[in-house]
Amino acid sequence: MKVQPTRRWDRETALVAQLAACVSFVSFFFYFQHGAVLLYGDAVAHLNIARRVLDSRTPGLLQLGTVWLPLPHLLTIPFLVSDSTWQSGIGGSIPSMVAYVLGAAGIFRLVRGALSSHSSPALAARMAAWSAAIVYAANPNLIYLQTTAMTEPLYLAWFIWAVVYFSEFVQEIGGAGEPDRSVSSSSLMTCGLCLAGACLTRYDGWFLAPAISVAALAAALKSGRDRATQRRALAKFILLAAAAPALWLAYNAIIYRNPLEFANGPYSARAIEEKGASHGAPPHPGSGNLPVAFSYFMKSAELNMTERNWQRLWVAMLLAGTAIVLIFERRLWPLILLWMPLPFYMLSIAYSGVPIFLPVWWPFSYYNVRYGLELLPAFAVFAGLTLYFLLGFARNRLAKTAVAFATVILVAGSYAYVWRAQPICFREAWVNSRTRIALESELASNLIKLPRDSTLLMYLGDHVGALQRAGIPLRRVINEGNHRPWKEPSDPQGPWERALANPAQYVDFVVAVDGDPVALAVQKRDLSSMVVIHTSGQPPATIYSTHSLVR
Repeated sequence: MKVQPTRRWDRETALVAQLAACVSFVSFFFYFQHGAVLLYGDAVAHLNIARRVLDSRTPGLLQLGTVWLPLPHLLTIPFLVSDSTWQSGIGGSIPSMVAYVLGAAGIFRLVRGALSSHSSPALAARMAAWSAAIVYAANPNLIYLQTTAMTEPLYLAWFIWAVVYFSEFVQEIGGAGEPDRSVSSSSLMTCGLCLAGACLTRYDGWFLAPAISVAALAAALKSGRDRATQRRALAKFILLAAAAPALWLAYNAIIYRNPLEFANGPYSARAIEEKGASHGAPPHPGSGNLPVAFSYFMKSAELNMTERNWQRLWVAMLLAGTAIVLIFERRLWPLILLWMPLPFYMLSIAYSGVPIFLPVWWPFSYYNVRYGLELLPAFAVFAGLTLYFLLGFARNRLAKTAVAFATVILVAGSYAYVWRAQPICFREAWVNSRTRIALESELASNLIKLPRDSTLLMYLGDHVGALQRAGIPLRRVINEGNHRPWKEPSDPQGPWERALANPAQYVDFVVAVDGDPVALAVQKRDLSSMVVIHTSGQPPATIYSTHSLVR
């Protein structure tokens, strides 16, 4: 029998999206009321990178920078035109919330479509799909993260839908009878678009795209149908998947004279680690060691699912679902692609200077714990698949009810434990933000007292949140983004370099945080200090007057 996955956005899929939207809105209002939307320093940075494209001394796409990929910022820009959505962080939350809803609907469609052999899914397939969607959408860490401007929810949506369309492509070309070439080609092209979106959102996509490309080539060769048509479709698909990385490499080559500026430039993860090593910091756990890198990433994934002994149950479900695919249901092999985050992060931790610090292992702190959330789709889908398999083994209604009840207990119990302990992504954001927010709040309270038409010189790489809190337009601030990046190592004619050399000629006030480029430049200048701000855990910040104001 030919497999015909359900492709239409039917009532059941729409219901999943509607329920996820309700969860999204309620959680956003909760965290917004508690001031938690802007806890992550990276979320603040994402917001202000997008804002700088419109609001800057030198506005334009060059404000996108190089280390972070551009799509999340481009999608956020329309929601930051208003000063209120910029200051509050709401503008950055909207794309994440939409992605969360789409991700939940994608998980449902993926599982239901994979387990259905006809257009009307069986009850067991629908139950498995609902359970997978609930595991995904009810995850407390994802629920928090989707209220912020972080990029993980958006990437997860692209990732999930790429696997959805690839799975449907494999089903279409693998069924009995003559496949509908237009439908299979459409699924493959849509998968390519999703991969392009993933590749422009997070570098995880750069690992996913070749994996799916190889898998598509293998599936097409195995089907043995209409080789000429398949070659054309595959060629278009591979070009589409490769276009996004090629575009970013070209951008870096043209603007920064280095196609790998994002990987080995001064702001890359590797450069940051090397700078720490030069100051005596030890290598992060897993550096140069794949087994340790594997352990840290998997532990972060477990911590994003639940706490303590519940973790073993989730890992058991994950492994059981994977074994079912590999041993009993090989037609579902596209679902194995959900494991792709594991090798990517193993390699990133071991060889690319990407650290993960866990509160339960050395160095007993929080840093990039949220990366483990990338395995959430795998946990959700393989848990649903395990439920489906167990329901098939159950011989009577009582046994089926027991299986369903045990699944409910696992999901509800483990997530209730997380809510009781606070989601680890929220804890990561809160622990790492306390001293930063204290400094930025105090700095903002002083900046807001300055004349409304005054201009400032400030390095925005660390504490741009102070300007955001004070509501000071970025076009009033000369910063490190106001120069021509292709002029290396500096741009003598750029506003940033000229203001550093002679602040009194270009700005009214200077904001310097000890150790940043402005502070180092100010040491050579005779400026009048107005206020010095001291907060625990942060270097002092000083506001200088250049005496250039005429009042």
